[in-house]
Amino acid sequence: MSTLYVVGTPIGNLGDFSPRAIETLKSVDFIAAEDTRVSLKLLNHFGIKKELISYFEHNKLQRGNIITDRILKGETCALITDAGMPCISDPGELLIMQCREKGIKTVVVPGPTAFASALALSALPTGRFTFEGFLSVNKKSRREHLESLINEERTMIFYEAPHKLSNTLRDFAECFPDRNLSIVREITKIHEEVIHTTTTDAYKSFGETGLKGELVLVLQGKPPTKQEKTYTLEEAVEMAKHLVEKGEKATSASKEIASMTGFKKNEIYKELLYEL
Repeated sequence: MSTLYVVGTPIGNLGDFSPRAIETLKSVDFIAAEDTRVSLKLLNHFGIKKELISYFEHNKLQRGNIITDRILKGETCALITDAGMPCISDPGELLIMQCREKGIKTVVVPGPTAFASALALSALPTGRFTFEGFLSVNKKSRREHLESLINEERTMIFYEAPHKLSNTLRDFAECFPDRNLSIVREITKIHEEVIHTTTTDAYKSFGETGLKGELVLVLQGKPPTKQEKTYTLEEAVEMAKHLVEKGEKATSASKEIASMTGFKKNEIYKELLYEL
Protein backbone atom coordinates (compact mmCIF):
# COMPACT_ATOMS: atom_id res chain seq x y z
CA MET A 1 0.00 0.00 0.00
CA SER A 2 1.23 3.52 -0.79
CA THR A 3 2.60 4.81 2.50
CA LEU A 4 4.90 7.37 4.05
CA TYR A 5 7.08 5.84 6.78
CA VAL A 6 8.44 8.22 9.42
CA VAL A 7 11.67 6.58 10.54
CA GLY A 8 13.73 7.59 13.56
CA THR A 9 17.52 7.50 13.12
CA PRO A 10 20.32 7.36 15.72
CA ILE A 11 21.20 10.62 17.49
CA GLY A 12 24.78 9.54 18.03
CA ASN A 13 25.21 5.82 18.56
CA LEU A 14 24.59 3.69 15.47
CA GLY A 15 23.78 0.77 17.77
CA ASP A 16 20.46 2.47 18.49
CA PHE A 17 19.22 1.94 14.92
CA SER A 18 16.46 -0.66 15.20
CA PRO A 19 16.17 -3.76 13.00
CA ARG A 20 12.68 -2.60 12.00
CA ALA A 21 14.03 0.79 10.88
CA ILE A 22 16.72 -0.88 8.76
CA GLU A 23 14.20 -3.27 7.20
CA THR A 24 11.83 -0.39 6.45
CA LEU A 25 14.51 1.63 4.65
CA LYS A 26 15.45 -1.43 2.61
CA SER A 27 11.84 -2.04 1.58
CA VAL A 28 10.66 1.42 0.47
CA ASP A 29 10.95 2.78 -3.06
CA PHE A 30 12.76 5.98 -2.08
CA ILE A 31 13.96 7.93 0.98
CA ALA A 32 13.47 11.62 1.73
CA ALA A 33 16.37 12.91 3.82
CA GLU A 34 17.28 16.18 5.49
CA ASP A 35 20.87 16.11 4.20
CA THR A 36 21.49 13.39 1.64
CA ARG A 37 25.24 13.46 2.30
CA VAL A 38 24.77 12.71 5.99
CA SER A 39 22.10 10.07 5.35
CA LEU A 40 24.22 8.35 2.70
CA LYS A 41 26.83 7.56 5.36
CA LEU A 42 24.14 5.93 7.52
CA LEU A 43 22.71 3.95 4.62
CA ASN A 44 26.14 2.77 3.49
CA HIS A 45 26.95 1.60 7.01
CA PHE A 46 23.93 -0.68 6.98
CA GLY A 47 24.21 -1.70 3.33
CA ILE A 48 21.04 0.11 2.25
CA LYS A 49 20.96 1.19 -1.39
CA LYS A 50 17.97 3.37 -2.20
CA GLU A 51 17.17 6.52 -4.12
CA LEU A 52 17.67 9.59 -1.91
CA ILE A 53 15.98 12.93 -2.38
CA SER A 54 16.54 15.98 -0.21
CA TYR A 55 13.77 17.36 1.99
CA PHE A 56 14.64 20.27 4.28
CA GLU A 57 13.38 23.65 5.51
CA HIS A 58 13.97 25.62 2.33
CA ASN A 59 12.50 23.17 -0.18
CA LYS A 60 9.87 21.44 1.98
CA LEU A 61 6.79 22.81 0.20
CA GLN A 62 7.92 21.93 -3.32
CA ARG A 63 9.48 18.60 -2.35
CA GLY A 64 6.46 17.74 -0.23
CA ASN A 65 4.25 17.94 -3.30
CA ILE A 66 6.70 15.82 -5.29
CA ILE A 67 6.88 13.19 -2.55
CA THR A 68 3.12 12.96 -2.04
CA ASP A 69 2.49 12.81 -5.79
CA ARG A 70 4.86 9.85 -6.08
CA ILE A 71 3.20 8.10 -3.16
CA LEU A 72 -0.25 8.64 -4.67
CA LYS A 73 1.03 6.97 -7.84
CA GLY A 74 1.82 3.82 -5.86
CA GLU A 75 5.32 4.29 -4.41
CA THR A 76 6.37 4.07 -0.76
CA CYS A 77 8.67 6.58 0.92
CA ALA A 78 10.62 6.78 4.17
CA LEU A 79 11.23 10.17 5.77
CA ILE A 80 14.41 10.49 7.85
CA THR A 81 16.45 13.30 9.39
CA ASP A 82 20.15 13.64 10.10
CA ALA A 83 19.53 12.45 13.66
CA GLY A 84 16.49 11.57 15.73
CA MET A 85 12.78 11.55 15.00
CA PRO A 86 11.49 13.36 11.93
CA CYS A 87 8.71 15.93 12.43
CA ILE A 88 9.88 16.94 15.94
CA SER A 89 11.10 20.56 15.60
CA ASP A 90 11.62 19.55 12.00
CA PRO A 91 10.13 20.48 8.59
CA GLY A 92 8.75 16.95 8.30
CA GLU A 93 5.67 18.10 10.22
CA LEU A 94 4.50 19.84 7.04
CA LEU A 95 4.83 16.63 5.04
CA ILE A 96 2.63 14.81 7.56
CA MET A 97 0.01 17.54 7.14
CA GLN A 98 0.16 17.21 3.37
CA CYS A 99 -0.28 13.44 3.66
CA ARG A 100 -3.32 13.94 5.89
CA GLU A 101 -4.88 16.35 3.40
CA LYS A 102 -4.30 13.94 0.52
CA GLY A 103 -5.42 10.83 2.39
CA ILE A 104 -1.99 9.18 2.40
CA LYS A 105 -1.32 6.57 5.07
CA THR A 106 1.50 7.40 7.49
CA VAL A 107 3.32 4.88 9.68
CA VAL A 108 5.88 5.66 12.37
CA VAL A 109 8.98 3.59 13.02
CA PRO A 110 10.14 5.02 16.36
CA GLY A 111 13.72 5.81 17.16
CA PRO A 112 15.82 7.80 19.65
CA THR A 113 14.47 11.23 20.56
CA ALA A 114 16.77 13.76 22.21
CA PHE A 115 14.18 15.61 24.28
CA ALA A 116 12.71 12.44 25.82
CA SER A 117 16.16 11.04 26.55
CA ALA A 118 17.25 14.30 28.18
CA LEU A 119 14.08 14.49 30.26
CA ALA A 120 14.68 10.97 31.54
CA LEU A 121 18.17 11.98 32.75
CA SER A 122 17.24 15.42 34.08
CA ALA A 123 16.24 14.47 37.63
CA LEU A 124 13.34 16.92 37.21
CA PRO A 125 9.61 16.06 37.28
CA THR A 126 8.61 14.10 34.19
CA GLY A 127 4.87 13.60 34.72
CA ARG A 128 3.97 16.85 32.96
CA PHE A 129 6.30 18.76 30.66
CA THR A 130 6.32 21.13 27.71
CA PHE A 131 8.66 20.84 24.74
CA GLU A 132 9.66 24.32 23.54
CA GLY A 133 12.08 23.33 20.76
CA PHE A 134 14.68 25.82 19.53
CA LEU A 135 14.61 29.41 20.75
CA SER A 136 14.80 32.23 18.24
CA VAL A 137 18.17 33.79 17.43
CA ASN A 138 16.39 37.15 17.52
CA LYS A 139 16.90 38.69 20.97
CA LYS A 140 13.42 40.23 21.17
CA SER A 141 11.61 37.10 20.00
CA ARG A 142 13.65 34.86 22.28
CA ARG A 143 12.96 37.08 25.27
CA GLU A 144 9.23 37.24 24.53
CA HIS A 145 9.12 33.45 24.25
CA LEU A 146 10.82 33.01 27.62
CA GLU A 147 8.78 35.68 29.38
CA SER A 148 5.61 33.88 28.26
CA LEU A 149 6.86 30.85 30.23
CA ILE A 150 7.71 32.55 33.53
CA ASN A 151 4.58 31.15 35.22
CA GLU A 152 4.75 27.75 33.50
CA GLU A 153 4.68 25.07 36.22
CA ARG A 154 5.56 22.11 34.00
CA THR A 155 9.13 21.05 33.30
CA MET A 156 10.34 22.81 30.14
CA ILE A 157 12.61 21.34 27.47
CA PHE A 158 14.64 23.34 24.95
CA TYR A 159 17.04 22.43 22.15
CA GLU A 160 20.03 24.72 21.86
CA ALA A 161 23.10 25.14 19.66
CA PRO A 162 26.50 25.73 21.31
CA HIS A 163 27.02 29.15 19.70
CA LYS A 164 23.70 30.40 21.12
CA LEU A 165 24.14 28.99 24.62
CA SER A 166 25.59 32.11 26.24
CA ASN A 167 22.61 34.31 25.32
CA THR A 168 20.13 31.63 26.35
CA LEU A 169 21.74 31.07 29.75
CA ARG A 170 21.79 34.80 30.37
CA ASP A 171 18.08 35.04 29.60
CA PHE A 172 17.35 31.96 31.72
CA ALA A 173 19.14 33.53 34.70
CA GLU A 174 17.12 36.73 34.30
CA CYS A 175 13.71 35.19 33.58
CA PHE A 176 13.98 32.13 35.83
CA PRO A 177 16.44 33.02 38.63
CA ASP A 178 17.76 30.11 40.71
CA ARG A 179 15.59 27.50 38.97
CA ASN A 180 16.98 23.98 38.70
CA LEU A 181 18.45 23.32 35.26
CA SER A 182 19.82 20.16 33.69
CA ILE A 183 22.11 20.59 30.69
CA VAL A 184 22.29 17.34 28.74
CA ARG A 185 24.90 17.23 26.02
CA GLU A 186 26.10 14.74 23.41
CA ILE A 187 23.32 12.23 24.13
CA THR A 188 24.35 8.62 23.30
CA LYS A 189 27.80 9.80 22.17
CA ILE A 190 31.20 9.16 23.76
CA HIS A 191 31.19 12.41 25.72
CA GLU A 192 27.59 12.23 26.93
CA GLU A 193 27.19 14.40 30.02
CA VAL A 194 24.45 15.61 32.33
CA ILE A 195 25.13 18.81 34.28
CA HIS A 196 22.73 19.37 37.16
CA THR A 197 22.89 23.02 38.11
CA THR A 198 20.73 26.14 38.46
CA THR A 199 20.03 28.88 35.97
CA THR A 200 22.11 31.36 37.96
CA ASP A 201 25.10 29.03 38.39
CA ALA A 202 24.91 27.84 34.78
CA TYR A 203 25.33 31.38 33.48
CA LYS A 204 28.25 31.98 35.85
CA SER A 205 29.94 28.73 34.79
CA PHE A 206 29.20 28.58 31.06
CA GLY A 207 28.00 32.04 30.05
CA GLU A 208 31.48 32.96 28.84
CA THR A 209 33.18 29.63 28.17
CA GLY A 210 30.19 27.88 26.60
CA LEU A 211 29.83 24.14 26.03
CA LYS A 212 30.52 21.98 23.00
CA GLY A 213 28.22 19.47 21.39
CA GLU A 214 24.49 19.05 20.86
CA LEU A 215 22.58 20.42 23.83
CA VAL A 216 19.21 19.87 25.46
CA LEU A 217 18.23 22.17 28.32
CA VAL A 218 15.70 20.86 30.84
CA LEU A 219 14.35 23.61 33.08
CA GLN A 220 12.37 23.37 36.29
CA GLY A 221 8.87 24.81 36.09
CA LYS A 222 7.69 27.51 38.43
CA PRO A 223 7.57 26.08 41.96
CA PRO A 224 3.98 26.00 43.19
CA THR A 225 3.20 28.77 45.65
CA LYS A 226 2.77 27.65 49.19
CA GLN A 227 -0.92 27.55 49.96
CA GLU A 228 -1.93 29.27 53.12
CA LYS A 229 -3.69 27.16 55.70
CA THR A 230 -7.45 27.36 55.43
CA TYR A 231 -9.48 27.61 58.61
CA THR A 232 -13.02 26.75 59.55
CA LEU A 233 -15.12 29.33 61.33
CA GLU A 234 -15.07 27.09 64.39
CA GLU A 235 -11.27 27.14 64.41
CA ALA A 236 -11.20 30.92 63.97
CA VAL A 237 -13.55 31.41 66.91
CA GLU A 238 -11.45 29.10 69.05
CA MET A 239 -8.33 31.13 68.22
CA ALA A 240 -10.10 34.37 69.15
CA LYS A 241 -11.34 32.81 72.38
CA HIS A 242 -7.77 31.89 73.25
CA LEU A 243 -6.72 35.54 72.87
CA VAL A 244 -9.59 36.71 75.04
CA GLU A 245 -8.56 34.26 77.75
CA LYS A 246 -5.15 35.94 77.67
CA GLY A 247 -6.77 39.31 78.41
CA GLU A 248 -7.51 40.71 74.96
CA LYS A 249 -10.88 42.33 74.26
CA ALA A 250 -13.35 40.32 72.17
CA THR A 251 -13.55 42.98 69.45
CA SER A 252 -9.79 43.28 68.98
CA ALA A 253 -9.34 39.50 69.19
CA SER A 254 -11.99 39.03 66.49
CA LYS A 255 -10.32 41.63 64.27
CA GLU A 256 -6.87 40.05 64.64
CA ILE A 257 -8.08 36.53 63.89
CA ALA A 258 -10.16 37.80 60.96
CA SER A 259 -6.99 39.14 59.31
CA MET A 260 -5.35 35.73 59.72
CA THR A 261 -8.17 33.47 58.61
CA GLY A 262 -10.10 35.45 56.00
CA PHE A 263 -13.37 35.46 57.90
CA LYS A 264 -15.18 38.72 58.61
CA LYS A 265 -14.62 40.25 62.04
CA ASN A 266 -18.35 40.33 62.77
CA GLU A 267 -18.69 36.62 61.93
CA ILE A 268 -16.07 35.71 64.47
CA TYR A 269 -17.28 38.22 67.06
CA LYS A 270 -20.87 36.98 66.87
CA GLU A 271 -19.86 33.36 67.43
CA LEU A 272 -17.32 34.32 70.04
CA LEU A 273 -20.00 35.91 72.24
CA TYR A 274 -21.79 32.56 72.44
CA GLU A 275 -18.57 30.94 73.65
CA LEU A 276 -17.77 33.44 76.36
